[in-house]
Amino acid sequence: MFKKVFPLSAILSLRFLGLFLVLPVISVFALELEGSTPLLVGIVVGGYALTQAIFQVPFGTMSDKIGRKPTLLVGLLIFLVGSIICAYSTDIYTLMIGRFLQGAGAIGSVIAAMISDLVPEETRGKAMAIMGASIAVSFALAMGLGPVLGARFGVEFLFILTAVFALLAIVLLFTKVPTPPKIKHIYHATSKTSDILKDPNLLNMIIINAMQKGLMTVAFVLIPIILTSDAFAWQKSDLYMAYMPAMVFGLVAMGPAAVFGEKYNKPKEIFLLSIALFIGSFLIMGLTDSSTLFIIGVVMFFIAFNMMEPLVQSMITKFAKVHQKGAALGIANSVAYFSTFIGGTSAGLLLGFSDRETIGVSIAIIATLWLLWTLKLQNPTRYSHLYISQEDIDISKLQNLENEHITEWYVNESENLVVVKYATGVIQEEELRAKIIK
Repeated sequence: MFKKVFPLSAILSLRFLGLFLVLPVISVFALELEGSTPLLVGIVVGGYALTQAIFQVPFGTMSDKIGRKPTLLVGLLIFLVGSIICAYSTDIYTLMIGRFLQGAGAIGSVIAAMISDLVPEETRGKAMAIMGASIAVSFALAMGLGPVLGARFGVEFLFILTAVFALLAIVLLFTKVPTPPKIKHIYHATSKTSDILKDPNLLNMIIINAMQKGLMTVAFVLIPIILTSDAFAWQKSDLYMAYMPAMVFGLVAMGPAAVFGEKYNKPKEIFLLSIALFIGSFLIMGLTDSSTLFIIGVVMFFIAFNMMEPLVQSMITKFAKVHQKGAALGIANSVAYFSTFIGGTSAGLLLGFSDRETIGVSIAIIATLWLLWTLKLQNPTRYSHLYISQEDIDISKLQNLENEHITEWYVNESENLVVVKYATGVIQEEELRAKIIK
């Protein structure tokens, strides 16, 4: 499994490393550019997310139709061009265009879908945890290196590094990433993309994913501006002192959260704990005048974010049907990135006319409403998979297979296998096998 997942995780982490390197300093950098206002700074911070929101569904759907690898190449090339434009921007509007292009290379859902193609569902939680951990490592490196490199060489240098990372990702794509199996899916009724939004489980996960990502950009607009303001008077090169401990604790929290959520099938409990930490973190960052307490608030935020990250993507792929994984992840990530853009823009707008205390309390109230919504979330049903050689299957019996506890079946043509997904403990494997073999 690791050999299949690591190259894809590396591509995603390289892309996120480039994006994350600038996050600790981009708001104070953008504030100094020609034509800058707090609102435009917020748009720059979250601008990549707007185009991510627009292109996630087309990229995910395109990958279902033409293949994952060609779609990944297109996304990485667009990201490369956007990074170069950002590096050479001299005013806020050019920087904004570059950020929009960075986001237009919307490959996150494609990579998650490709992992779900390559890895059986029984081990997909671990695969998603590896992917999430690689992103978290990128986060940790970026939070430590971004402020230091940005202060020493300029934020423009960080964008050049991002372009280099995009080139490395393209090399990995064609040298290390395996080709996913060809899947043939046959259903009794036509399935529509709109069905994804009608599934209450998927809808809940879409909302959770959106709120998590939206709060991320709010934090990255507020944290550097607040710490470098008169309230704390930090230098830009000192910002790593807040981000590094936050990311270390976030990484430590991710492992137990993934195990508890996946192995013990308790993602709801992890989500509720994470939201409670979000509430506490914004209250602390909004109300305290102590640098130490503010750092504690930052630590709480990153623990909450990292506890959620591997579980969200895994739950979406579990609830979605095999032929809709790309589209489901595309919709979920599209909504999440739109929320990311709204979060950054709203934070920039609020900074223009509101004080830090009001912003912190307001976000905490919104997060409290989110907590109440999440209380109705149900932990997923456990499913097992039956794998049978296609030669042993009576196709007419398979096509007439009807049972409320069988969620789907499909044919893996590359490996010549029929795969049936059924509720664990409700149907016995021997009973199911007898229904469909010749």
